[in-house]
Amino acid sequence: MEKELTSKESLSLITEMISRAKREAAGDGSFQLLLWGWVIALCNFGHYVLAWQGYMYPYIVWVLVLPAAIISGVKGYQERKNAKVKTHLDDFISQLWLAVFVGMITVIAFMPVLEFNHNPVILILAAIGVFSTGAIFKVNFIKLGGVVLFVGAIIGFLVPVSEQYLVGGVAMILGYLVPGYLLKNKFKSRV
Repeated sequence: MEKELTSKESLSLITEMISRAKREAAGDGSFQLLLWGWVIALCNFGHYVLAWQGYMYPYIVWVLVLPAAIISGVKGYQERKNAKVKTHLDDFISQLWLAVFVGMITVIAFMPVLEFNHNPVILILAAIGVFSTGAIFKVNFIKLGGVVLFVGAIIGFLVPVSEQYLVGGVAMILGYLVPGYLLKNKFKSRV
């Protein structure tokens, strides 16, 4: 025979279930921040150093984005497939980042039109994604990462194109990697 729950016990059980669902829906989340933070920071710094040394094709380092995109896509698919709880927030976050990605590809396609000032525009798009994700999951240090990316974009517009790669690398470290590692540590302490 099942025990009848008091209203206080019922409320406690419901609250715990909601908290568990919210934790599972938010997941760790650090993987994507860390992957893209490292890849894009390294590409920015690599481009900057190669250009500074006079290498004819400094943009060659950006081929690292291709395997990162594959890894990111596979990992994202696995996480969605294995999720115990699927929420509207998960769908929204996926759609948000899809829109950010399409925006970045569009910006890259029109680099000559932008007179190669694409890096600050990409930082703005990343800032929107990071800030929105932090706001949705109510994680202030992720929102702060978005703010850092916005500031990086502003600084990027104020410096020559050649220096924008240095600014972009620093912005990725502070806007993606720092929040990514904080999120990873926070998730480990919750689980």
